[in-house]
This record gives sequence, C-alpha cells and structure tokens, in this order.
Amino acid sequence: MIRRSLAGRLLWWMLPLVMLAVALPLLLLRWLDNAWLAGGLSGVVVIALGAWRLRTALAPVNALFRTLAGSVNAYRDGEYNFGVRWSGSTEDELGQLVRVHAELGDVLRQQRQSLVQRELLLDTMIHNTPVSMLLTAAGGDGQSRVVFSNLAARKLLNSGWKIEGQRLEELLIRAPPVLRETLARGGDSLFSIDSESADASDEEEVYHLARRKFLLNGRCHELLLLRRLTSELRREEMRAWKKVIRVISHELNNSLAPAASLAHSGAELVRRGRYERLEEIFVTIEERARHLERFLGGYARFAKLPQPQLQLVDWTAFLTGLQRHVSFVSQLPEGGFTSSVDPAQLEQALLNLLKNAHESGSPAAEVMLRITTLPQGYRIDVLDRGQGMSEPVLQNSLVPFYSTKRHGTGLGLALTREIIEAHGGRISLVNRDGGGLCVMLQMPDC
Repeated sequence: MIRRSLAGRLLWWMLPLVMLAVALPLLLLRWLDNAWLAGGLSGVVVIALGAWRLRTALAPVNALFRTLAGSVNAYRDGEYNFGVRWSGSTEDELGQLVRVHAELGDVLRQQRQSLVQRELLLDTMIHNTPVSMLLTAAGGDGQSRVVFSNLAARKLLNSGWKIEGQRLEELLIRAPPVLRETLARGGDSLFSIDSESADASDEEEVYHLARRKFLLNGRCHELLLLRRLTSELRREEMRAWKKVIRVISHELNNSLAPAASLAHSGAELVRRGRYERLEEIFVTIEERARHLERFLGGYARFAKLPQPQLQLVDWTAFLTGLQRHVSFVSQLPEGGFTSSVDPAQLEQALLNLLKNAHESGSPAAEVMLRITTLPQGYRIDVLDRGQGMSEPVLQNSLVPFYSTKRHGTGLGLALTREIIEAHGGRISLVNRDGGGLCVMLQMPDC
C-alpha cells in the first residue's frame, strides 16, 4: 500500500541510499585510519548519489506538472483539445490528478461546444429576423458608431452592406428624412415611410421604433429595434372592419326590428279603426330613426372625408378660437405664424388630440400645443403628461375602430390621421421622457 502514494514511492527509491549511508562509512573506516575522513567521504558520495537518484525519480513528475501547466494555459486561451497521458498508476495522487484534469477538459469541451451551438442559433435567428436591429456605442470622438447590425438593418440603411464601425449620423444621411427625425427625437415612436417598391399596394410603410440603453463592458450602448407594422396593421384593420360591420349590423337590427314591429302594429290599429295609439307609435319610430341617423352619421363622416378646402389661417386667432372648446397652453414661433389649411377639418383633428390629452390623466396645465417651423414645412406637437401608451396600444393606435376606452368608437386618431394625410402631412406618436405622450403632425408648406 505504501507504493500507492507519492511519499511512499520516494521513500522506496531512497531506501538503498539509506542503507548505503550506513554501510559505506564502516567500509571506508577499515581502509582509512581517520574516522572523520571516512565519514566525510561517505557523506559526499551519499549526497551525490541521492541528488542523482531524486532527480531521476522526479523527472516524470516534473514532466507531468509541465504538461498540466501547458494544458491549463491552453484552456485559458480557449483551446480544449489538449489531453494529458500518464503511464503510471491511476490509483495514486498523480493518477487521480490526471484523471480529474481529463474530466475537467471533457466538461469544458462539452460546454464550449454547447455554447458555440447556442451562439450559432442565436446569430442565425438575429440575422434572419425581419426586425431591424442596430447596436450603437459612443466612440472615442463622442459620435455613435455601429457595433452590431443584422441583415434587415443593413438593407434598410446601407443596401445590405455591412455597417459595423461606421458612424450612425453618416448612415442616416442616406436614410429617409422621417427616420432621421424620429431617431433625433429619442424614445419609442410610431412613424411611416413612403414605400419605394414599384408594385407596392400601399403608399407607405408603417414602422415602430423601440430603443433601450444599457451598460456593456463599462460603456453605454443603445439598442435600436425597427419593426415594420404594415402587414400587422392590415390584419388589424381587417379585424376592425369586421368588428364595425358586426356593430353596425347589431345597431341596425336594434333599430329596424322594433320599427318594423311598431309599423305592423300601427297598420293593425288603422285596420281596426283605433287611432289613439298611433301618435305614440310614430314618436317611437322617429326616435329609433333619429338614433340610427346619428349612429351612421359618425361613421359616414369618417368614410366620406371631403378634400381639404385650403385657406390662409392666422394661427394665433385660430388657436384662440380653439381654446373656447378645450383648454391648453399654446406656443407659437416668434412673430406669429400663418399657413394654408382647411380650418374646419384641422379644428376637428386638433380637438380630438387635445381631448385625448385631457382624458389621459394629464394635469390641464401640462396639455400643450406647440408649433415649430421646419425647412420644408412645420410641425404641430400636442403634448401631455398623462400615462402615455403601452407598446401594444402605441402600435395599434392609428387603426380605425381600435379603442381602449369602454365606450370609445376608435375613430378619433384614425380620423385625425386621415385629415393630416389629406393635407399631405404625417402623424407620429412617441412616449415622452418623464411620462406622457407627444403626437407630432408634420405638415408641408402649401
């Protein structure tokens, strides 16, 4: 059992030297008369033989330790194909060390292989997702540079070519202007871009921008996600139209069925010559008809929006008149501002937005309408400090008949969008930093 330990093996190797150290002085003493000289000579011989014997015995152990150190360095550098072979016993400490080291190498190889497979799967999913993903970080010059981009982002910003390492501002020069303005505003938002496809059935593509900042390796990074919502909006519009057809059918049935029943009852009373209840019947039929007229009129105004009749409007006077209907704080460019719009339609659109701002839970003093001049037009911002919009609501807010209100028709924002686009403008929604919503109406010079 003693040979199974390293100390036992060393003792076994040194046992002949111990015996020699005892016998050699006695032999030399018989040849030499001086005991000190005999002891000194025997000591020199024993030490020299012991050093040689120890070096010879430890040579395989030293080689093993050097091999283990080399394999650990290989593991540190990410190379896990390095193995260690040991010809000695597997039962002693060295054999156990080699076995445990081999097991560690197997575990590291399996983990590395699994990690590589997961990275490959994740990389494939990211590059093939239709969502444009862009990771940026501030460079040494303080400018945002692209750290990572997937295929969708490369197609959107650089015709499919790689953009890693490039400055974001330089890439946005070739991007649509509305995308540059949306990114400059910050925060999540919903916007639309004119379609460049020749066979596109729609005139524009609707996108949702989500952006998140985080620290990575001590540096601030920002992740930009651009998701095209055009197909989703089409499906939502189809669902909304089906819903409105069901609502209209239900309302028509609730009004026409009682009217038909009352008309039949009235005819029976006339046939019998009983006219005392006819007035009550006619009043009830008229009430149902008026209700149906009002109900259908609201949908008809949305479906048959006339072309804008443009007039030169002084916005100072226009907003003063608007404040008679709803309270808000106005902010105009210095010296006043005028533009050509349809006053009636734009008043309806702004009233919808301002009422939504008050219904969002915002303090009345925080509801603001701001006009800013642009190089090729102007922008109307309706701002509040309410609850803002969640991601699903923000994505579906412009879909006709989509509403989160219990008694809402879902026509307010949809009608506003129709009016603004009829003027040649665009509408975008973005949650504000610190809470609240900003609805931006970008209007052209007319």
